Amino acid sequence: MSEPDAVPEPAPAPPAAPSVVVAVDGTSGSGKSSTCRGVAQRLGLRYLDTGAQFRAVTWWMLEHGIDVHDAAAVAAHADRPVIVSGTDPGSPTITVDDVDVAGPIRGDAVTAAVSPVSTVPQVRARLLELQRAIIGTGGIVVEGRDIGSVVWPHAQVKVYLTADPAARAARRAAEVGAADLGATEASLRERDRIDSGRATAPLRRPDGAVELDTTHLSLDQAIEQVVGWVRDARALM
Repeated sequence: MSEPDAVPEPAPAPPAAPSVVVAVDGTSGSGKSSTCRGVAQRLGLRYLDTGAQFRAVTWWMLEHGIDVHDAAAVAAHADRPVIVSGTDPGSPTITVDDVDVAGPIRGDAVTAAVSPVSTVPQVRARLLELQRAIIGTGGIVVEGRDIGSVVWPHAQVKVYLTADPAARAARRAAEVGAADLGATEASLRERDRIDSGRATAPLRRPDGAVELDTTHLSLDQAIEQVVGWVRDARALM
């Protein structure tokens, strides 16, 4: 008999006098990381890349010979890796069991395996707890795929970044040095399909989020737009 899916705990109530939390969700290749880091640096906020945490768990599974397509095996080991995420937007870090994995988690093996690992409810529940602890009382820009819907639904600013698939593929190919744009676009579409269709915390535009299409925007333009929304929100706090 299979174990029941882990159910995420309800989001904690916002603190009485919260610092701003900026929740940025969206599709792969839409510019989330660069935009979020830029916004955090401009406003003196901390920064958290939750996608890197899922990649870190995936790296650990691969390093320890766990079949990432065996959900039960992944679930059984979900609480073992010790993940520490640095929140300096100028130099974000991530370690697993005291090993610096900032480079390895961006490799092809992890990229190919992260989606099945991310669908395992026990993995999501483990990282949800860690992410909420890091967010704490705020003062942070958080990027991911379920931040405004699950991790921190009462964020003062919620943004959903998207872009045309061809533009996303071109950006990702330039980032990783890939030559085959068609294959890169197909990979992004498949990642979106898996993440949008998973039972636990699927990728979707969160309630109350403003959508920002970055297809025809420069990085500076995207950063400036989000900075403006954050400043407006701060004025109302």
